[in-house]
Amino acid sequence: METNIVGVGVGISDRFRAVVEEKTARIATIATKATSLDVKVTHRSYRGGHVEDETVELTLNGKGPLVRAEARDADKFAALDLAVDKLIEQVRRAKERRIDGRHHPRGARFEKGTGELSGIDVHPVSADTLHAVSTGAIPTLEVEEEYSPVVIRTKSFDAEWMTVEEAVDRMELVGHDFFLFVDARSDHPSVVYRRKGWDYGVISLTTQAAPAEELVS
Repeated sequence: METNIVGVGVGISDRFRAVVEEKTARIATIATKATSLDVKVTHRSYRGGHVEDETVELTLNGKGPLVRAEARDADKFAALDLAVDKLIEQVRRAKERRIDGRHHPRGARFEKGTGELSGIDVHPVSADTLHAVSTGAIPTLEVEEEYSPVVIRTKSFDAEWMTVEEAVDRMELVGHDFFLFVDARSDHPSVVYRRKGWDYGVISLTTQAAPAEELVS
């Protein structure tokens, strides 16, 4: 498996490259279809350089969707270990879901008449939660007296049509607690999110998304 290492604000030493190659061999044993691993190390300084940390981002490329993991620590070697553990855990969870699906096929079904989703361990969000989101009546959290700057990272993606089960798989592979998609059965913009264990939830908007051909026309 090919390995690509990039440093942002930090140099990449031969020792770090050697450790990455060692970790790559470990990843290759479980991600047998992967073709390459992209490693990005970013050095950040806060409060005039008094606080520093290293962020390691891993992207596993191959057949199927990308697998991503990220970890942060004051030491880049420790951040690498954390990111590798996350990446391997995400691949394992995705594999276990596929194996469980073959042994216990759920056959997810969406009833357009009733709006019910059956045959999958996904539960719609409650009506009270939807009402709170739509009206903005969401309880506010207590703010600490000490000011702490918040960095909001914004990302934009093209709309993707897929089933709920496919969205859950993608969520597991990227290591997030939620995943945005367009439900292929209803054309509703939706989000799946992790609950407990193998339990997931799904929230859908009542409006329908424009077909893919209209988005590119």
